[in-house]
Amino acid sequence: MRRLLLVLLACAGSPAMAQTVGREPANVGDAAMAASAYHDSGHYEEDLAAVLNEADAWIASEASRHPKPAVVMDIDETSLSNWPVIRADRFAYFPNGPCDALPKGPCGWAAWEKSGKAAAIPGALALFRHARALHVAVFFITGRREAERAATDANLRAAGYAGWSGLVLRPDAARTLSAAAYKAPARAAIEAQGYSIIANIGDQPSDLAGGHAVRGFLLPNPFYRVP
Repeated sequence: MRRLLLVLLACAGSPAMAQTVGREPANVGDAAMAASAYHDSGHYEEDLAAVLNEADAWIASEASRHPKPAVVMDIDETSLSNWPVIRADRFAYFPNGPCDALPKGPCGWAAWEKSGKAAAIPGALALFRHARALHVAVFFITGRREAERAATDANLRAAGYAGWSGLVLRPDAARTLSAAAYKAPARAAIEAQGYSIIANIGDQPSDLAGGHAVRGFLLPNPFYRVP
């Protein structure tokens, strides 16, 4: 009798269990393999190029319509690629520690960024140079900390970027601000200088949130999320 009761209870509970199956998120391991395949297949570069070409055409069409046109660009996975550390860390994030064993990990992000070895994303560099040729001011607004200014400045120049109008980094003391919480005010401060931000380009929705740009362009990045 007791065994029968247990069977009945198990059967009674099965519909509720069946309802929870659809709530299971994507398997993290599968997602990592899919992200690597997306990058290595060439589709990532194709999708980057498609958005950057659209942004470039937009900038060319809008530049002459504003007395002081400007473009805002994020840095990581927008202007510079961190793929060597992303792959070495297998999509994990290690803020601290050395980065001296690439292409093997682990690699600390702070050490990587201070090394200044990130390469330019080709389409972004081409867009930057075209904007400058059109006399459009370019500002970088990044989630990197102010303590990394010298390394970031040097990395941008080494990658081919030169002649930007401003480099805005996250204050060292800021611990809880989301990217949107300080990037939107940073764009507002650029507007306060009389600029019209005709394009805001980033790889995270938080790069574009908060307005203060005529148009935003979101680059693909399935590798990490910044709130």
